[in-house]
Amino acid sequence: QVQLVESGGGLVQPGGSLRLSCAASGSIFSINAMAWYRQAPGSARELVTSITSSGMTNYADSVKGRFTISRDNAKNTVYLQMNSLKPDDTAVYYCNAAILDRTFYRTRDYWGQGTQVTVSS
Repeated sequence: QVQLVESGGGLVQPGGSLRLSCAASGSIFSINAMAWYRQAPGSARELVTSITSSGMTNYADSVKGRFTISRDNAKNTVYLQMNSLKPDDTAVYYCNAAILDRTFYRTRDYWGQGTQVTVSS
């Protein structure tokens, strides 16, 4: 069984910062790409940023220059540093990872449970 557990969401004022973490655990052989998505009320889930196993990153235009994704492969953990937060960043943030598991030796997408980020004064 593979699980992704997120932490670090909360309420922050505009212009503030938050750091999200997502740790993968269980029967893991290897982790390929990891990513953060978000979903605001009434909107579709959207890709915020992704990072490959070798560290190549990609960002949505709306967060470029403000958000930074990183990963610690030894800890099977991905991070999202969010700076200069805006009210439009308010959403539930989901961690995603493409994981090759040890049990069945197959790769599939796994999702975290989501963490709420609210940017408001």
